[in-house]
Amino acid sequence: MNELQPVNQNVLLEIADDKKEQKTVSGIIIPDSAIEKQNVGKVIAMSNIENAEIAVGDKVLYKELSGTETEFEGEKYLLIQYSEIMAKIVETDKI
Repeated sequence: MNELQPVNQNVLLEIADDKKEQKTVSGIIIPDSAIEKQNVGKVIAMSNIENAEIAVGDKVLYKELSGTETEFEGEKYLLIQYSEIMAKIVETDKI
């Protein structure tokens, strides 16, 4: 079995491939090139990073146009520098 293991302060993110057709209310089809990509991914693996504020399994928000997209064994991933991650998405209870 093969796996991707990030090195040099890199993080491997699983990214969603939202290829479903989108339409406006009036029925106009919006092409993929016009749809804004979400900059959210799930941490799959990370290199050895001291005092990291994220962990494998966390959902994170990263900077637009960051990293390198790759497909590995049929899945889409983003290999990104740790410094390009802006926030961790956490679920909280409503008060």
